[in-house]
Amino acid sequence: MNVTVLYFARLREAIGRERDVFSLPPEVTTVGALRGWLVAQGEPWAGAFAETRRVRAAVNHEMARDDATPIGDGAEVAFFPPVTGG
Repeated sequence: MNVTVLYFARLREAIGRERDVFSLPPEVTTVGALRGWLVAQGEPWAGAFAETRRVRAAVNHEMARDDATPIGDGAEVAFFPPVTGG
């Protein structure tokens, strides 16, 4: 399954880019599983997600919950801190 992951605010700065496209393993089917998979990939994701206590997510422009929001092939998943600035 292929997904596009977008990073905003401090996450974008920590990761060094605004987006990635990943081909995910079959067991990564929720936002929480994606977050865990990213951290397991090491740097820069491990550090970026560790530094931000509460990272929110949206799937295809809809707010998402780690444990309850599925992701599908072609999904766009955005991660952002609670306050993205103004």
